[in-house]
Amino acid sequence: MNASTAPVPDATSPVPLDYPHGHGGARLRSRLNLNLFWRTFCLLALLLIGSILAWLQTLRAFEFEPRTLHTAQQVASLVNLSRAALVHADAIARVSLIKTMADQEGVRILPREPGDKFELLDQGTLGGRLNEELTARLGPGTIVARSVNGEAGLWVGFDINGDPNWLLMDRSRFSPAGGRTWLVWLITAGVLSLAGAAVIARLINRPLKQLSDAANRVRDGDFDASQLDEQAVTSEIREVNIGFNRMAQKLSKLEQDRAVMLAGISHDLRTPLARLRLETEMSVADDVARDHMVADIVQLDATIDKFLDYARPDHVTLTTVHLHAVVSSCVYAVQDHRELQITMNVAEDLYVLADEIELARVISNLLENARRYGKSADTDTTQVEVTAKAREHWVVVRIRDHGRGVPPEQLARLTQPFFRGDSARTAAAGAGLGLSIVDKTVQRMGGVFALSNASSGGLAAHIQLQRASSLPGGKNPEQRLRRPQVKRHLPPRPPQRT
Repeated sequence: MNASTAPVPDATSPVPLDYPHGHGGARLRSRLNLNLFWRTFCLLALLLIGSILAWLQTLRAFEFEPRTLHTAQQVASLVNLSRAALVHADAIARVSLIKTMADQEGVRILPREPGDKFELLDQGTLGGRLNEELTARLGPGTIVARSVNGEAGLWVGFDINGDPNWLLMDRSRFSPAGGRTWLVWLITAGVLSLAGAAVIARLINRPLKQLSDAANRVRDGDFDASQLDEQAVTSEIREVNIGFNRMAQKLSKLEQDRAVMLAGISHDLRTPLARLRLETEMSVADDVARDHMVADIVQLDATIDKFLDYARPDHVTLTTVHLHAVVSSCVYAVQDHRELQITMNVAEDLYVLADEIELARVISNLLENARRYGKSADTDTTQVEVTAKAREHWVVVRIRDHGRGVPPEQLARLTQPFFRGDSARTAAAGAGLGLSIVDKTVQRMGGVFALSNASSGGLAAHIQLQRASSLPGGKNPEQRLRRPQVKRHLPPRPPQRT
């Protein structure tokens, strides 16, 4: 085994961990998706705003005809009353009446001259309908104008004993509600409706949010803190909460039973195996048969270790770990394997948040997996490259061999418990738990584990861990793994028999 710290080319195909935060493409797509609260809120908001606009148009349509008739009736009444008052009043009273109407009512009566220039009232919805009503009430010679000789207002032309006159009044008294009024009411109703929609959406989604949080706690193994309210007012939610609590209780009991059962494996199986190995070494005379029997017993003991590693608790304490020291310790532990050639490129200033023992177990497991299944096609040795790169708040460790790799359709299944790949990578016996243990352990440390085929051949394992930005107190973290950083001098390999 050769170990060095020379840089190696990055010859793997792109994998999800090449992005700064893990599965970048998938996470980007997830950010574009609305959660249940915002989906409910947006749907309610669209429904309410559409209803408000529909009611606004309905009210304006229903308001148009009554307002037009009321305006025409008021104008016609003013014209008729003014005409009657002026006809029956003498000259002195007529002047006083005109002055009183102008001062108190804002209505002026002016003589209409032949040279007056006037602009007819807009023939829009309200203007055209008002013109029709006044013509019908006051006679065909009625003129409705919006300005006369440049003076704006509501001008109505009528005759008093054959003399043409103008009746001028403030147009705003008979104008429909302006756009600003409708806009104020629309904004007020919209804000109140959106606030109500937010409250309703939160009330609807609160039980689902609680269920989601409880499911996440169950996934993390925290069964005690995953209890939901069984006294909920809504019957459907109450039934769901009761069913979830019963499920969590059963899962908790199954987890406890599994822990008790697996804890007893060490005593119930390892003690007979140790005794059997001792008896085999002492009683079997045939050296070859004895070696095979001892190897089988050792393999059984190693399989038990795999099961116990896979059943470890899901809670670990993360501390600041010196990555270079952990990788060097794992490389040192396997340097007596002659079929391994390891090239290490890990910077000495990289620190990660992890459990040192668990991280060492992960790296050792991957090195052992590469040693067994990553041998080069033309040699009987395994060339392994261990590199580490820092990306923002993460550190990605890559362990790559130069073997034959695995079929792309099997990559996603390699981390499943008890899955065995093709014969090229499963020549050695095993329980099929190695990569499953690695994946589970990395997840317990808050990281991500991924596999990919290298573009130039071989399998690359990627471990993404949280980067420790600073050391507490400026001191180096205490190392629990202490191995000498000196390579062993192995005896020469014996010549192969022909």
